[in-house]
Amino acid sequence: MLPPIPWKYALPLFGLATSAFVFNTSEFMPIGLLSDIAASFAMTPAQTGIMITVYAWMVGLLSLPLMLVACRMELRRLLLLTICLFMLGQLGSAFAVNFPMLMGARIAVACAHSIFWSIAGPLATRLVTQVRQPFALSMIATGSSIAMIFGLPLGRVVGLALGWRMTFLSLAVIAFLALVFLWRVFPPLSKQEPFSLRELPTLFHNPLTRGIFILSLLFATAYFTTYSFIEPFLATVAGFAPTSITWTLMVLGLCGFLGSVLFSRLYGLHRCLVLRSGVIGLFIALLVFLPAAAFTPTILACCMLLGTISTMFNVAMQAELIRGCSRTDAPVAMSIFSGIFNVGIGSGTFLSGYLAADGALPNIGFFGAAIASFAVLYLFAFYLPAIQKMASR
Repeated sequence: MLPPIPWKYALPLFGLATSAFVFNTSEFMPIGLLSDIAASFAMTPAQTGIMITVYAWMVGLLSLPLMLVACRMELRRLLLLTICLFMLGQLGSAFAVNFPMLMGARIAVACAHSIFWSIAGPLATRLVTQVRQPFALSMIATGSSIAMIFGLPLGRVVGLALGWRMTFLSLAVIAFLALVFLWRVFPPLSKQEPFSLRELPTLFHNPLTRGIFILSLLFATAYFTTYSFIEPFLATVAGFAPTSITWTLMVLGLCGFLGSVLFSRLYGLHRCLVLRSGVIGLFIALLVFLPAAAFTPTILACCMLLGTISTMFNVAMQAELIRGCSRTDAPVAMSIFSGIFNVGIGSGTFLSGYLAADGALPNIGFFGAAIASFAVLYLFAFYLPAIQKMASR
């Protein structure tokens, strides 16, 4: 049995997990508040929905440039400044007097998001020994999963009861508390060599990092082609009542917590099994999504599978990236990963929106499965052989 993590490192991990909860809640929270936001600015939900796509694409565009600018800063200080920017963006969202101001505040939050997810994984793994790194990453994933379980529904409840502005204000308050907590407990880290721009091409020449970027893009696009419009799908195709949809989404998020536990237990000993299970599980769940909608137990099982494998595979990709990079390269490599993943989110959301507008909402699972099939092919044809080749050296 592994020895417990000392409190002086466990507390910073808890602070990082809490921050992950707040950041993840913020990214997807507007999905449940689009109608209220639209009513405030005399717009339609379809018009205000652009804020979700723009947010994801801004993260995709800004992750690498912002990290290249910030990579020379000490990581603890960068973390605190990032959470401070996030808090200011939430305050700007809460007090926005028009939609352009709201979009500007959301872009500020997207900048903070870009940097946070570039450094969260490397920071977590630097707090623990190598054998504890999967656990540290699973802690970050747990924060994200709790956001899917409670963050999004609670945001919707607060928004419906007190107005959508109070939801953003609540996030600002939680971010402030996380900022103070991390300022008090996060230890100073040993200084590392700054990343050089000349080293950037090596990240793409490395077959492992290149493979992670490609797999992440395919996985995120496939997953969000279905997940982005899962609420109207469950309502119109599966015939779920609004309360049932809320509970289903909470179960999906709860299974994300299960995915982080499975990763923590399995990845160290069964690395390739975790990777294979992720892409194959996604392909199967999306392929049968429409047929499964005919029966409540089967569509619920599909949602549970999606929640489990999405978290497990996402954290596995981060672990693969940290494993395949030097400590100096890891934050920049993670920024590329975060950017590419969010391009996948934006692309999947855009595709599913186009399908829904064209009357093809029931088929979002099939389109997602088609994209996921390329992830399966790439994993088996290129990525797993690259792992075996590196291991044989």
